[in-house]
Amino acid sequence: MKISKAIIPVAGMGTRFLPATKAQPKEMLPVVDKPVIQYIVEEAVAAGIEEIIFVTAIGKRALEDHFDRNFELEYRLEQKKMFKELEAIETIGKLAKFAFVRQQKPLGDGHAILAAAPFVGDDESVAIFFGDDIIDGATPAIGQLIETYNRQNGPVIALQQVPKTSVSRYGVIAGSELGDREWSISKFVEKPKPEEAPSNLAFVGRAILTPEILKLLATQEPGKDGEIRLADALGTHLANGGKLYGNEFIGDRYDCGNKLQFVIAQIQMGMKHPEVEEGLRAYLKTVKV
Repeated sequence: MKISKAIIPVAGMGTRFLPATKAQPKEMLPVVDKPVIQYIVEEAVAAGIEEIIFVTAIGKRALEDHFDRNFELEYRLEQKKMFKELEAIETIGKLAKFAFVRQQKPLGDGHAILAAAPFVGDDESVAIFFGDDIIDGATPAIGQLIETYNRQNGPVIALQQVPKTSVSRYGVIAGSELGDREWSISKFVEKPKPEEAPSNLAFVGRAILTPEILKLLATQEPGKDGEIRLADALGTHLANGGKLYGNEFIGDRYDCGNKLQFVIAQIQMGMKHPEVEEGLRAYLKTVKV
């Protein structure tokens, strides 16, 4: 079945970016001239996804406004003959069909995904995006996962090699390589100590979940912190004998929930932006290190 829907949990409070996120969602922080969330949505659309369900919380109204029309702004831009800017904002609301649902309590990423489950058919697989990661590449990262899903007919997670010193921040896999950067996963360990990690291949930012994973989430026991985690459901799925695949995507990932990575994203994406590329490259040559 074609992957046509995506769930994007964006209910987090963005505490790592305070005070910038005191009055605005972290997903709305701009990278050059677009908010982080728009890069993610554009990746989804480029891979053929047509419907996007945001899982929000109190204080996230700006996300809804961004993907809605602003008639007054459009009128003002038209009056001023700012047609380039007008086209840019008119395009946003036409990228896909959007729905917004609230996560009533901050009970984990799995709980957030479940809040969007009523928008997904019982026999339907769905793409998952987490709202911190921009992945820049010639081919959409989620499109690469969809290709693996189509070949293997099973759930798929995005994989990236990370430094051994960083594995304790991720879910880490063990498995066998199938070729073409695809993996059959045999073990999933959430946030292991570096000396206990089965590899340095970490689950990051993107997934394709099949109906059985969504059903598992609905019955998954909360962890010690009281939260329902997608990672725990993936581990349960493997323990039950289920198949799980990984795609070591090709592309540059920027974790925009990390301050340093956010600054790096500004520079890298700025060097590709037609309005600022030349000036930015010239400036960087003058920087003393």
